[in-house]
Amino acid sequence: MRFRGTAYRAHDPRWSFSPLSGDGAAIHGGRFNPKGMPALYLGLAPMTAIKEASQGLALKIEPLVLCSYDVDCENIVDLTTAAGLKAAGVAGSDLACGWMLLAHEGRTPQTWAMATRLIADGVIGVIAPSFAPGSTADDRNLVLWRWGQDKPCRITVHDP
Repeated sequence: MRFRGTAYRAHDPRWSFSPLSGDGAAIHGGRFNPKGMPALYLGLAPMTAIKEASQGLALKIEPLVLCSYDVDCENIVDLTTAAGLKAAGVAGSDLACGWMLLAHEGRTPQTWAMATRLIADGVIGVIAPSFAPGSTADDRNLVLWRWGQDKPCRITVHDP
């Protein structure tokens, strides 16, 4: 599917100078990318971005730099619907896997295997539910693995 819309990211100020890099995710890994794989995690609402950045830790909320992004990307898979999950061959329970624990144990989280498979199939990114503490069914993220001028994904960043 094609995603056109506004997305948000609450950056740690150390990364706000390069809001399109995906380097922080590559250094630390994330639910949808192993260490070494860049990814751009964007909330589809400002509060979702803040929940993702704070991960339920009240003291981690400050300081943050909230940026908005105009996004126009082809080849996005929506993993928030039963039809999207089925089309991608993904079980909804796999999205909620304990990816950090699995990675710490040296096992490959289901979401990493899914990302690798979808990328090989030409997928640019996914829309996925947020698993940040305090999230509701309305909290969704756009996770991009490939973006830039040479990809079917255009992003314009609006700094605060």
